[in-house]
Amino acid sequence: MRDKYGVVIGLEVHAQLKTDSKIFCSCSTRFGDDPNSNTCAVCLGLPGALPVLNEKVVEFATKTALALNLRVNHESIFSRKNYFYPDLPKGYQISQYKEPFSEHGWVEIMTGDRDETGHPRDLQLKRFGITRMHLEEDAGKSLHDGMPDSDTRTYVDLNRSGTPLAEIVSEPDFRSSWEAYDYVQYLRRVLQYVETCDTNMEEGSLRCDANVSVRLVGTEAFGTKVELKNLNSVRFLQRALEYEIDRQIEVIEGGGEVVQETRLWNEHENRTYSMRSKEDAHDYRYFPEPDLPPLRVEQEMIERVRAALPELPEAVRRRFCEEFGLSHEDAQVLSATRALAGYFEATAAASGNARSSANWIKNELLRELDARKIEVESSLVTPARLAELLIEIDGGRISGAQAKELLPRMIEAATPLAELVESIGGGQINDADVLREIVREIIAANPKQLEQYRGGKEALFGFFVGQLMKATNKKANAQIANDLLKEMLAPGS
Repeated sequence: MRDKYGVVIGLEVHAQLKTDSKIFCSCSTRFGDDPNSNTCAVCLGLPGALPVLNEKVVEFATKTALALNLRVNHESIFSRKNYFYPDLPKGYQISQYKEPFSEHGWVEIMTGDRDETGHPRDLQLKRFGITRMHLEEDAGKSLHDGMPDSDTRTYVDLNRSGTPLAEIVSEPDFRSSWEAYDYVQYLRRVLQYVETCDTNMEEGSLRCDANVSVRLVGTEAFGTKVELKNLNSVRFLQRALEYEIDRQIEVIEGGGEVVQETRLWNEHENRTYSMRSKEDAHDYRYFPEPDLPPLRVEQEMIERVRAALPELPEAVRRRFCEEFGLSHEDAQVLSATRALAGYFEATAAASGNARSSANWIKNELLRELDARKIEVESSLVTPARLAELLIEIDGGRISGAQAKELLPRMIEAATPLAELVESIGGGQINDADVLREIVREIIAANPKQLEQYRGGKEALFGFFVGQLMKATNKKANAQIANDLLKEMLAPGS
């Protein structure tokens, strides 16, 4: 049934700009403080209090807009978006409408569907349009205590009220839930690279709403869109979209009509449910904010910010593939953050082995650091120390197994590598004569297994490898050990 329908998805991503103070006052934006402790007359909406625009917000917004290929408008207008809710103390939100801060942007990302294990397949480079990015203040936070139809109490925390948001509105260019997933993941990386948002979805500093509709394949007109809210992770976004696509198809196939509404995602039930009928722009009765003049951004400031932009994640990913011969998947992992990308490049340069650096960082180091909740940039295993370990492996002085034993010790202490190697009984055994004598002893101690192996039970070769590694405490050079065992276990030896 899915094959009969096409999907149209548009996304609205709200990114909290990482300024120390709010957008129109000097109150702190620090997360986790006591409720209502970071408030003043401005963000409480008290009569007579006047907003003053935070200059740092403009700088961060410019940086974000340029990173998303948006045109920064030299003049934009703040407006009042009118609606009442307990955590919106003024009864309206200062936002932007007809003349936004920036518009007409795009991103190009690698995207595709997933297989049964969740790995991408049929990846393609696709461009997705961004309609606009405008500035606005955040509302406060409502906390509901109790169950519906019972003694429910609502508590309001206005610490978040007035924190600066950049709302990034995409074109309706996404044709699958995985394209939407990959787009939001890419936005997260861009915001981290330019350091304008910490993108912590659990703390609410990055939030996403999705508009989704379905239509018969070959139909040009869009179907009736439904807005999805309460999507506090990219995985929930993907799952909510999948559920909603199936729900809308089921409604249409059953002879019904999809209703324009806002629905919430319930992560415990894995379903969406209706929250309210969907408002249109005219329902908010926008009009220009009388307490704020037009925001003017000079070209000189735009060019200064543009010149300071770092290399962005998609460009880094492509360069890692071309320069180091990495796969898309490896390059994607290693370019996830600026810190990790820089760590990989420094390790590759110091070790002279980009492939080994990529494998050890992706498969070993990140796992060990994640288990200890340590960020790569604050790890005791600096690029120079990891490169030293890789050089020892490449030189045959320690084995891969020994290196895996040494890595956790390197994370826990800045002890010189030579001392750590001694602490595990020394480096790799590369002396063929020494290993030959140990193999003789193993063969002599296991005549039954020797007879079975020579009789055709070749799987027992692994048994002898294990015995040798056990006898040498995993220090035997694997290649030399394999060659010796093949020679000495052969019939007639």
